[in-house]
Amino acid sequence: MGGVVRSLISMTTPADRTSPRAQLAALFSAVLPGWGHAYIGRAKTAYALYLVDLVFVAGLLVAVARFQIELVKTWVTPDALLGLMALNVVLLVFRAWVMAGAYMTAPAAGPPLSGSLGMALALLLLVIPHLGFGYLAWTQYDLIRTVFAPAATATTTTIPPPVTTGPLPEPTTTMPATTTTETPAIWDGLDRLNILLLGADAGVGRTGVRTDTTILVSIDPGDGELAMFSVPRDLSGAPLPDGMGLWDCHCFPDLITHLYDAGVRYPDAFPGHGDPPINALKGALSEIFGVPIHYYAMVTLDGFVGVVDALGGVTIDVPETIIDETYPHEDGSVEQVVIEAGTQHLDGHLALAYARIRRHSDDFARMHRQRCVLGAVLDQTSPLEVIANFGALAQAIRDNVSTDIPQDRLGDFVDLLPLLSTDRVYSLRITRDEYQTGRTPGRVYYDIARIREDAQLIMRDPVTAEEQLGLGSLDTACDESYD
Repeated sequence: MGGVVRSLISMTTPADRTSPRAQLAALFSAVLPGWGHAYIGRAKTAYALYLVDLVFVAGLLVAVARFQIELVKTWVTPDALLGLMALNVVLLVFRAWVMAGAYMTAPAAGPPLSGSLGMALALLLLVIPHLGFGYLAWTQYDLIRTVFAPAATATTTTIPPPVTTGPLPEPTTTMPATTTTETPAIWDGLDRLNILLLGADAGVGRTGVRTDTTILVSIDPGDGELAMFSVPRDLSGAPLPDGMGLWDCHCFPDLITHLYDAGVRYPDAFPGHGDPPINALKGALSEIFGVPIHYYAMVTLDGFVGVVDALGGVTIDVPETIIDETYPHEDGSVEQVVIEAGTQHLDGHLALAYARIRRHSDDFARMHRQRCVLGAVLDQTSPLEVIANFGALAQAIRDNVSTDIPQDRLGDFVDLLPLLSTDRVYSLRITRDEYQTGRTPGRVYYDIARIREDAQLIMRDPVTAEEQLGLGSLDTACDESYD
């Protein structure tokens, strides 16, 4: 290592190594190890280095072609990322050694060159690829360690689904209230993996956090079939599990959009391993849908805008023109927003507006559009876009996303990616017309038992649910407007 460093230093100092052949040998070696040695007539060394190049490139191509999922899992595993960074340093040292060797053994023939343009270019070609990869790997490592739960202490707070009678099936998996273990495969013992997605509205001029977007995503790990259930923000009287809350009704009497803030104000009322506000929401959603909630992910408004912008925007088929004359911008100002009907490519700000506007419609149309936006982002995101905008994407996630998904379980989620498709996403429209049972000033009450029954039918048998409930896949439903 010390010899390589000394050779590189000597290459950058004006001495007797100023012949054009030496500088060209270094430049060619920086482009392809072996080329510089071939140029100066060291054929045996060149052929040996070409063989190393061939083995490395062939191995890389085979890995990309045959082991794509394993490569992606490597990219979401902290220990593997450290290994990749170490390998990156080893490759840099190897290339530097080859380049230095070509430079130092080149004959000093020809007139000397003034300046070091050739050497500067060679050093840039040597270092820049490794700096770029190192930046990506370190950014990803820091993102995982910052946002996701530590692997060694990761726990899953789940609420056992309520025991039901009548036509409602009892869940096949009962989870303890708090489990702290080194979890095996994430699917072990689970019929479905249930994740709570939250959109936090903590805008300028507002006190506390409101979860204006509450979506339960339920995944069948066997075939990747996915169900999405949006909860109306005005749902009142959400049931709570035993041991939670401080109200005689064993429920949260206010709007469910205020439940997160209640967890902040009354932390002792929502015990569990996680933060009290998240325990509260997991408990309520578990009771509503009759399934355990395994993980959550929450994104702020600014975070959603940043993620969509970092991905280059999202294309939406807008069934009907959406207008809001006084739309609240993320910075606290007010503006007029018009999103015309037809195929529209939206940046993060307009994608958020499309998912939030309800001035001339209602929460249920907005909930429908939110599911469609999430489906479009999932369907249109490509690995190349992620890599090209990785820095901005990582920054948006780091600053605006919180989750209890453990670091060492990210690879299990990667295994699901080939199975997921927007044409196999099923959704239940929880509207007042269908499910409302009563209301008082500022409160709307829904038929929780019926919501649970319909949701479990979708999760258990989506084909039958389509026939009985008149449902379609998310891809088909997004062609319709409920505004």
